[in-house]
Amino acid sequence: MAGPLEGIRVIEVASWMFIPSGGSVLVDWGAEVLKVEHPETGDPQRGLITSGLLPGGPDGVNFMVEQPNRGKKSIGIDIGHPDGHEALMTLVETADVFVTNYLPPVRRKLGIDTDDIKARNPDIVIARGSGQGSQGPDAEKGGYDGASFWARGGVGSAMPTGKDGWPQGQPTPAFGDVMGGLTTAGAIAAALVQRERTGHAPVVDVSLLATAMWQISPMVVASRLFGFDRLPSSDRKLSPNPGVATYRTRDDRFISLILLQSDKHWAEFAQCLAAPDLVDDPRFADSTARAEHNTACIERLDELFGAHDLDHWKQVLADFSGVWTPFQTLGELYDDPQVIANGYLPTMTTGGGQDVQLVASPAQFDEAHITVQRAPEHGEHTEVVLAEAGIDWDRLAEMKASGAIL
Repeated sequence: MAGPLEGIRVIEVASWMFIPSGGSVLVDWGAEVLKVEHPETGDPQRGLITSGLLPGGPDGVNFMVEQPNRGKKSIGIDIGHPDGHEALMTLVETADVFVTNYLPPVRRKLGIDTDDIKARNPDIVIARGSGQGSQGPDAEKGGYDGASFWARGGVGSAMPTGKDGWPQGQPTPAFGDVMGGLTTAGAIAAALVQRERTGHAPVVDVSLLATAMWQISPMVVASRLFGFDRLPSSDRKLSPNPGVATYRTRDDRFISLILLQSDKHWAEFAQCLAAPDLVDDPRFADSTARAEHNTACIERLDELFGAHDLDHWKQVLADFSGVWTPFQTLGELYDDPQVIANGYLPTMTTGGGQDVQLVASPAQFDEAHITVQRAPEHGEHTEVVLAEAGIDWDRLAEMKASGAIL
């Protein structure tokens, strides 16, 4: 089944994870994405060492390239070379979308700023990813997700501090980048709808700072209303609803319990836990009583959950109508029946013949599972794509000899 963006061509002049991850979403939705990379250096993401994990990985799998670049075509072009610049502009004339995270001074220097692109294709949608937004005193400054998203955007302040009051680091590499990429892909799709309906092709801007603030928007709003600068620390035993909490099992695993309407599920919950006192004890009989005696109720639940391993609770809570779930490890995601049934970890085959599961972007259309293909080798599609754009083979040979293309 064709994706909703089938027939849409995207030119991606971007590096690292933020905008390229958005490009991978567009590929998942059916678009053709041409990834433009410098002939010599390529996307620096290809050589990044992340969290001590070497870019080649086991069996030569560069997971930090495969995940955000699967299914794209790599075009090796030196945009700074006059012939390379013209080759890019030739592709721009064939495209629906131009997406970049290059800083404004770099775009101006290379002649690929908004006016340059629009001059060659007035109907193209332009999407720009930035650290802090397209306006203001820091609009031309760089930013990574660890800075613009996690630190400046307030996400780090929304998390409990670590030892000695130090702010915690991001829980995973590219934590803010992939959220910003998904936002960018959605904004591009909306811009394409606007172009179709009105004839106007807008310029889209997405920043890591704005993405962060949206991610924690309830707390941003509450901070001004209630006068706090960071999320206040709290004692879990003082929660007004013991049915919304995290509990530790005997084997040091954790269960998230989310009983927002606790009275609706409480009797069934007590039966599953084989703890009639949760209903019979007047301190725990209803939500009002549990809020008044929250510490005692949570301590009782701590005792109950701590008496058995996680496997026990998986069995006795399997048919419980309330919402609960174990905190899963990364490895357990591969065996989660819902992940499997919905195709959330599709398999692709690398150039070396290695089967690797990647994470699908979260949206599905008509319940069709996302399929993925490997990320391209550096400059793998240069000659074929440029030839299709009308550049003859003799000219391509000249450009290759001059270093304008790979």
